Amino acid sequence: MESFDLTRTFVHLGRGGSAVPIPDFEWTPEFMTAYRDRVSGDGNDGRLVCLIPQTETWDGWERHPAGEELVLLLSGRIDLVQDLVGGEHVIELHPGEAAINPTNVWHTSRVHEPGDALFITPGEGTEHRPLH
Repeated sequence: MESFDLTRTFVHLGRGGSAVPIPDFEWTPEFMTAYRDRVSGDGNDGRLVCLIPQTETWDGWERHPAGEELVLLLSGRIDLVQDLVGGEHVIELHPGEAAINPTNVWHTSRVHEPGDALFITPGEGTEHRPLH
């Protein structure tokens, strides 16, 4: 396979060390259902790898009940905000720095300088909620 743009072609890491490109990835309900059906045999062991431009502060929270998520900031400057018991936990990220979102912890991102972030996400069962 030739090189590809990780912002458009995400990669599913599955059981047995597989790495399956998912071209023209979309966040639509239809695409997500087809993706889940395609990789359902991996269960909670599957991970979605994607490079997502961080152009503005997120307008909501998300959490991943299937496992921990790795966030690696490649450029820009963001605060990764985790909603923990006792209040928000803010992790400042600069280029080359990474953080882990624990299993089932709501999190969001505040963008201070636009850039790119690499996510390795246990996508099964991911949930979203508005910021307020």
